Amino acid sequence: MPNSREDDKTGDALKAQRFHMLEDIAGELSHKLVFPTCFDLTIRLRELLDDPEVPIEKISAAVSLDPLISSRLLSVANSVLNRRNGPPVKDLQGAVMRIGTKSVRALALSLAMKQLLLGKGLTDFDGISTRLWKHSVTSAAACTVLAQKFGRVTPDQAMFAGLVHDLGASYMLYRAAQYEELRERPDTVRHLVYQWHESIGESLLFSLGIPEDIAVATRDHDHPRPVPEYPRNLADIIYIGNVMAGGHFEWMNKDYDSAAQERAKLGEAYLALTDEVESMAQELHAALDG
Repeated sequence: MPNSREDDKTGDALKAQRFHMLEDIAGELSHKLVFPTCFDLTIRLRELLDDPEVPIEKISAAVSLDPLISSRLLSVANSVLNRRNGPPVKDLQGAVMRIGTKSVRALALSLAMKQLLLGKGLTDFDGISTRLWKHSVTSAAACTVLAQKFGRVTPDQAMFAGLVHDLGASYMLYRAAQYEELRERPDTVRHLVYQWHESIGESLLFSLGIPEDIAVATRDHDHPRPVPEYPRNLADIIYIGNVMAGGHFEWMNKDYDSAAQERAKLGEAYLALTDEVESMAQELHAALDG
């Protein structure tokens, strides 16, 4: 077994499995996908959804923390059957209103059960998948606060976009868990996920039926760019929110100095919102409390 990081990225068996993984992903993106995002989150969601006494408001708040389930609910709400020639839904609250509470509970429970069955495959990447989910929730909080402060999009739409902006990374971790050579080399998986998660994530959002403006706004969110004085659109909000939440440095669990340097570049107008973002993130996490 190779020991150095360079060998870890270039071994023949490893290269073959990386190629097959990306090839399989390309084939799967045309189908209705179900995959776990964070095993612990799925268990907690399953417990909430299985309790008939939990009110729909609590169900909606908890479901809004799962990027995949939120995306599927939005997709169903925007299906030809449910749209009824109305405007596309761009946030989870609108999806719940359009689908109906009974359908939301049933669909979310079905997806959570499937995720639970598949989630055991994530045990080799449990640390990174949990960090990735927490980063997504913090990003969602940051995007919400930015939308409240500067406008451009509704806070609910900004929250959804922030939650799903790294969905491609969650999907790639799940797919990597299917390959023995990749499971044995978490450093290589992190490298592969970082390299491809943005482009695969955008394609994934399109395949899930997410509105085009949201999918496109997630493009290149981990690529450094000039920071606007004020966010001009959803893409700016996602980029700034992602940086405020630590960017890929946070969920890859490395190079925190670089993460701090990127945050510092945002400027005082954005950094002044840090406490509000932390408070919002805590509020979102509270949705999973019993």
